[in-house]
Amino acid sequence: MSSVIESGSVALDPVDNQRLAKLCGQFDEHLKLIEKHLGVAINNRGNTFQITGSPYSVRKASKLIHRLYQETVGTKELDLAKIHLMLREAVHHRHGHSDDKGEVSQKAMDKLALKTKYGSIAPRGSNQSKYVRNILHHDINFSTGPAGTGKTFLAVACAVDALLKEKVQRIILVRPVVEAGERLGFLPGDLAQKVDPYLRPLFDALYEMLGNERVTAMIEKNIIELAPLAYMRGRTLNNAFVILDEAQNTTKEQMKMFLTRLGFGSIAVITGDLTQIDLPRPHDSGIVQAIEILRHIHNISFSEFEPKDVMRHPLVQDIVKAYNGANKESE
Repeated sequence: MSSVIESGSVALDPVDNQRLAKLCGQFDEHLKLIEKHLGVAINNRGNTFQITGSPYSVRKASKLIHRLYQETVGTKELDLAKIHLMLREAVHHRHGHSDDKGEVSQKAMDKLALKTKYGSIAPRGSNQSKYVRNILHHDINFSTGPAGTGKTFLAVACAVDALLKEKVQRIILVRPVVEAGERLGFLPGDLAQKVDPYLRPLFDALYEMLGNERVTAMIEKNIIELAPLAYMRGRTLNNAFVILDEAQNTTKEQMKMFLTRLGFGSIAVITGDLTQIDLPRPHDSGIVQAIEILRHIHNISFSEFEPKDVMRHPLVQDIVKAYNGANKESE
């Protein structure tokens, strides 16, 4: 690593005190994050930022500050998730990855924005962009990777986008329940109450994109349907966007049954975390077998997320890496 220290100055235009406050964060917490992750020192006065560090880090920090300032246009707030994402991209590129690739990915992410009632949702990072692009261009889509990488959330966003654009007539949410045993009869309440705890992550995403009242109305009209995996047998799903979540807990027979339900005008997204298989025998997981035997079929896509794609608290990424390392050592 170079020991050369460089100082650079960044002047942001137009001068807007409210935007500058959003950029810096409360008690300059955003600037402190940049200092910590890029190894620079930042001093600012008004719209001028003085950055000190290695020449490469100074350039990175300058570029990042400009990008973050653009994110404050209008009423936009800078949340920590967005800042962590941009920082992770900057650090990732710092270790031998092309800057140009990052810029192309950013433009592609903007073009892939998905329509919801409360605005658009754009993928973050190259793997999320590839995932959304796959869903938009394929009828069946498999997605695997650790928790927090956006597999389920983006699948729901694509479903809402397709519904609002009238590409499909309904959304069907499917999930194996009670560790793939699906013993719903032992649970209290009607069917909706029985499956509610298992579909809660999907509901949370729908509520965020459409609002509680609209989701409730769509469920009553059967535009949004809840379908435990065991209840899918014998059906044919036409003109629907079908999401099978937590698919690592489907058996081989269940996966084959689900995939053969797909009818005309339908799209299916199957998501799963292969490190969290709850089946008695992990090798019986239907998603593992499906990925192995279906890769050669046209119009089926496969998206794989890595720990670096985790979009939750930065420590979650480190936790996933630590567990993956421990699992490899025990094998």
